[in-house]
Amino acid sequence: MIRLVPLLIGLLLTATPVAAQQRMVAVTFDDLPYQASAEALCDPETALRLTTEFLAMLAPLDTRGTAFVNEGKGCDATRAELMPTILNAWLDAGLDLGNHTASHINIHRNTVEAYLADVDAGAPYTRAALQARGGRLHWFRHPYLWTGETVEKKSAIAEGLAARGYDVAPVTIDNNDWMFGGAYRKAEAAGDEALKTRIGQAYVAHMTTVLDHFEPYSTELTGGREPAQILLLHANSLNRDWYPQIHALYLARGYRFVTLEDALADPIYDHPDAYVRANGISWLHRWAQTEGRPIRWEPDPPQWVADLNNAP
Repeated sequence: MIRLVPLLIGLLLTATPVAAQQRMVAVTFDDLPYQASAEALCDPETALRLTTEFLAMLAPLDTRGTAFVNEGKGCDATRAELMPTILNAWLDAGLDLGNHTASHINIHRNTVEAYLADVDAGAPYTRAALQARGGRLHWFRHPYLWTGETVEKKSAIAEGLAARGYDVAPVTIDNNDWMFGGAYRKAEAAGDEALKTRIGQAYVAHMTTVLDHFEPYSTELTGGREPAQILLLHANSLNRDWYPQIHALYLARGYRFVTLEDALADPIYDHPDAYVRANGISWLHRWAQTEGRPIRWEPDPPQWVADLNNAP
């Protein structure tokens, strides 16, 4: 893919100092080690190449991000050697790490006990990598952003996570990049460079419409102030190729990139969340419903992207 450097420079030049002081975003990447086939993740050479390419893309960008790990991805035969190498590469690149469960478990199809067991199984390598550097594993991201489809399940999961010392990483800006990512992988597999470019351009355009929605929507919960946002993305080939343009878009709109911890210091994250549904949604929607406000849903991705992602 051609890196559109002139576009990047142009976006940077349009950023305003006032907006830069007011807007903050914490970037998070889910589904480490990578959204790829089992065969790719079971091959050490391929898995390491995917990681190093992604981190090379991030190197010139000060994302200050946090990445969430599914330790059960890959193969048993290579995991003990490969997982620490991959996780340490992310830490060497200056990113923090969190637990995303071992298998990306579906809480709607499992008991609370099974879910928390998968949380525990998703911790050993990540905890060891952090502890070796004087850190600790405390971030947790719910797979699919599903927190429990009943009050009882949601409460039991929250209590189990708290007892294990986890801090939940919420999401305010969810742009369905996984859908674009699935379509992009199909274009890659077909060797269709034109389609990859079309998907990438649609992805950047969609992120713009998502920001146009979430920025004013978020002020409704803060009395007119835009809060620190938390962006959900995934470690995949789409973002390997197109995240630099997403990064530039945020800079152009006056965002400063902050750590997850800094974002969570914003008072908006003290809002109660009484949302209980079999659905994974932005915490802005959860807080809005909890306060009796109507949920205003974000724009959907283009239908052709959804169709391509869903195609066999």
